[in-house]
Parts: sequence; structure tokens; C-alpha cells
Amino acid sequence: MPVARQGPLAGLRVVEMAGLAPGPFAAMMLADMGAEVLRIDRPDPAARPMPQQYWFTDRNRRSIALDLKTEDGASLARRLIGGADALIEGFRPGVMERLGLGPDACLALNPRLVYGRMTGWGQEGPLAQAPGHDINYIALAGVLGAIGPADGPPVLPLNLAGDFGGGGMYLAFGIACGLIEAARSGKGQVVDAAMVDGAASLMTYFYGYMAGGKWPGRGRSTLGGAAPHYGVYETKDGKYVSVGSAEPKFYAELLRLTGLDRDPVPDRSNPANWPELRERLAAIFRTRTRDEWNALLESAEVCYAPVLDLREAAAHPHNVARRTFIEIDGHVQPAPAPRFSRTPSATPEAGVAPGVGASAALRGWGLPAEEVDALVARGVVS
Repeated sequence: MPVARQGPLAGLRVVEMAGLAPGPFAAMMLADMGAEVLRIDRPDPAARPMPQQYWFTDRNRRSIALDLKTEDGASLARRLIGGADALIEGFRPGVMERLGLGPDACLALNPRLVYGRMTGWGQEGPLAQAPGHDINYIALAGVLGAIGPADGPPVLPLNLAGDFGGGGMYLAFGIACGLIEAARSGKGQVVDAAMVDGAASLMTYFYGYMAGGKWPGRGRSTLGGAAPHYGVYETKDGKYVSVGSAEPKFYAELLRLTGLDRDPVPDRSNPANWPELRERLAAIFRTRTRDEWNALLESAEVCYAPVLDLREAAAHPHNVARRTFIEIDGHVQPAPAPRFSRTPSATPEAGVAPGVGASAALRGWGLPAEEVDALVARGVVS
């Protein structure tokens, strides 16, 4: 069954060189918006810790398995890239060039191609060839050092700020920008998306605070967890709630509804009073269960939400009403985002294992059926 092509990017074709988290995430974002993404996998992909059905970021794409180190495999890859609008690759700098698939070669074949490169450190610089992971990229960008308690080590924000936020999302954004420019100029170009760059970009707001002399350091700012009116509190049943009563009117309502205003309250504008205020709020929140606080605060003018785990988030009435999560082949996962009024995205289809449906994928790309059969028979495609 063909993957539905519906959304603002319908009609665009993208070749994805199979890789790790940020590249597939960017490809998923483009495919969710309707782009036709063809993933080129290795014939012998590394084993994964879970079955294919749980790799949600593979959704909405077809796959072929090619050995790019053979001339037949590289030749077919060049042909597919020649008919694409964009390319995604996430190898270390120089690998695609050694395969004969670098930007110069591909842009010579396809001058309108937007060539998206996903790396941790970027295409040049002293660390360009060094290995690394999300933790390293966000550490060098100043992200990791800004998150966590003031009196403890930095806290890892999963791999959201490097792989997905600073990496995959910036690559998808860069490719979209490149496609818009190519539509005007008729010329493609290279998008150098480095996770260290993207993670640093995410910190622009806070670098502004530092420049203005208002950055107090990790764990000492309002958004960093120091302020009692902007934080997480444990409830009677051992669960947690979040409070974001930054504005005076929301803070006043928080004090009223929690009953903290029944006694004199220290002035929150003085950070010296924050520890006492936090202790008093913590004591109050421990007097009721999370559900009881939900009943009192969830729709109030407080800026409040329960802290949910992944299963709870998918079942929350607000998320259910908005279809923030969808079910694909019986598995709940986040829906495509953002949403479009006139060109909405189709419900995604589950991802396929490397090479599954390769013949149909190539025919869908425009290759004649006889040629596809010959490529399969010769073992070029699997």
C-alpha cells in the first residue's frame, strides 16, 4: 500500500541516507508534512534493540537496501538523488565524498538539489572529525551547563536539545528554507546542520541574559528552578505537579487557592525569600493528591499542569481532544506537528525495515518495472 502524500510538502522528493536519531527525525518531519522520502539503507544494518514496529521515527518512508561501496549501488543512488529535491545524510565529514556522493558530484547531477548534512560538530572546525554524542554537543554549546540544580551537577535533558531540537529540527528547517530558495533561484546548495550550532541557537534567549548581566548561573534563575512560583512539587501520593505562576495575577491566585495567603507571605521579589516560599508551597502540595490538585487548579488562572508520564500524557483529555497523539498499527505515538488549515498532514504509516518493499519504492520513484526486476535479480537492490 503506498504511503499517503498529503500535506504542505506533498510533491517533494527526498532521499535519506539511513543514519541515527537526528537524521531520521528530520526525515520524519518532512515525511509527516507530505514529502516523499526514500530511505537508502545498508544491506547489513546494525542490529537494533527493539523490533522495527517501535521505531516511530522511521514512519512514512519507503526503503531500499544498497551497498554504496559497489559501483552498481553508488550508480543507483546517484540516479535517485538526481531525481530528488533534497538529500539527507548524517555521516562524518568526507564519507559521502569518498563514496562519490559528495555535494559537488550530486549538485553536478542535480543543480537544484538541497543537500542536507547532519553532524554533531559541523563540516569543519578542530572537532569536525571527532566522535561525539548529544551530551558532548550540548556541553560545548553551553546548554548542559545551564540545566540542573545550583548545588549539583548538570542534568541531562534526555537527547532533546542536541539530537532532536538542535539537530533534526534545524536540519528539517534548513532543508525547507533551501527548498524555498531553490524554487526562486533554480539552484540548490548545501545545508550544514551541526548539533552544536543548533543547540547553541536554542540558547539565544539565555545568551542575551548573560550579555545583559542578568544570567545568575545554573539553578539560580526563575526558569532554571530557583523561583518557588515556577517549579515542580511533590503531591501526597508521590506524584508531581508543575506551577508556572510567573505573572503577579497568576501568583496571587496560586496563593489564594492553595491557602498560602492566609498568613503573611514573604515578598517573592526578593530572591532571599525564595527558599522559605518554596518550603511553604512544598508543604501545602504534599497535603493533597495530584488528582485533587488537578480538580482545584487545572483550569484556574494559575498556570498549572500535572506532571505526566508518557502513558498518562497520551490519555489526558486535552491531548485526546486535540489528537496530539495518534495510533498507528495499534501503537500510540505523537501526531505530526505543526498543523495546517488547508493542507493537513495525512495519518502517518508505520516505518518499514531496511529493504522491505524496495521494488515498489523504486517503481514509485519512476524506475521502469523491468529495470527494477533486473536490479533485484542482480542483487543490486535488496
